[in-house]
Amino acid sequence: MNMEHSTRRVFLFGAAAAPLAAAQNAAETTGAAVIGTGGRGSLLMRGVMNVPGVKIVALCDIKPERLDKAASVAQRDNPATYADYRRILERKDVDAVHIATPCDLHVEMAIAALKAGKHVFCEKPVGITPQSIAELVEVARASKTVFQVGQQLRASTRLRETIAKIHEGVAGKVVMIKAQRHAANDLAHDGSSADWFFFAQRSGDVIVEMSVHNLDLCNWAVGQHPARAGGFGGALVYANDPPGRTNMDGYTLSYEYENGVKLSYTQVFFHPRGLPGGGQFTYVFGTEGAVDLSQATFYPKSRDAKPVVLAEPREEELNNLHLKEFYECVRTGKKPFADITVGATGALTAILGREAIYRRKVMEWTDLGVKI
Repeated sequence: MNMEHSTRRVFLFGAAAAPLAAAQNAAETTGAAVIGTGGRGSLLMRGVMNVPGVKIVALCDIKPERLDKAASVAQRDNPATYADYRRILERKDVDAVHIATPCDLHVEMAIAALKAGKHVFCEKPVGITPQSIAELVEVARASKTVFQVGQQLRASTRLRETIAKIHEGVAGKVVMIKAQRHAANDLAHDGSSADWFFFAQRSGDVIVEMSVHNLDLCNWAVGQHPARAGGFGGALVYANDPPGRTNMDGYTLSYEYENGVKLSYTQVFFHPRGLPGGGQFTYVFGTEGAVDLSQATFYPKSRDAKPVVLAEPREEELNNLHLKEFYECVRTGKKPFADITVGATGALTAILGREAIYRRKVMEWTDLGVKI
């Protein structure tokens, strides 16, 4: 195994998969690298190894034990390993880079990779501040390579079909959305993300790190981003737990879109198991009824009308679907479904809500100072 640990101390962070088809030769192989080999990065790596014609040629992480474990899993491809992500960008055999580091490093690494001529799959959120996102948008749009954000809900065929029918008017005119993301417990305080997730200056807070998925889904259903937001929240149950915590464990938000649609959204980490109404859902209300997005089902307003399934259930592994679409775009030049516009708009929607809570005021989209 080619194990280049030469710069472990510097890291400026700032189960074998299916084999490649025998007919493929080196000229047809796409070289991939993964920066950040924690829980999310390792999952991405395994998914990449399942994409025909793609080889993991390099891995990067600041934690030697985590890097060694990832290299062992990817031993089929014999990847080189690094502690400094810039070494990966120097490699000519790296065509595509997967960024799965803490959120505060996404913009720096994505811009460096794009400027190095690499295709980029950047985990969500694309950034945690409006200014950094604006910079990334400018670079990504000027780049000739593919940029895709890891918002895997966009890869769901069932959701695509359901939202298309909403846009066609199956529920009439959309007037309101009710959505939530409720968990029974906080994330593990000694887990792999404990050194950054609970600190908003690194994660962007839970709304940006986690609920960007849910809010992007709402934007997708409405067909635009919100115009303004207001809300309240904080560390309500897990105050200073873990010590020094600066992110929230519960909040409530209201958004309003330019077309008048209202969105009510909550996220909590203290919804007891067994208490009805937990988990995640997105209900889209229209003048003719409502659509449950998670069930792809339309409920007509008429008392006697029966629910209508808008899209049949499918066996969809969204992570793999999203990665396969990324490499299809790399090979064909097709535009990703979850491109820089989707990624930036989703992140800015979450930031808009976060800032409304932090500042205890209604925040306007224009206050963010970013044009999408």
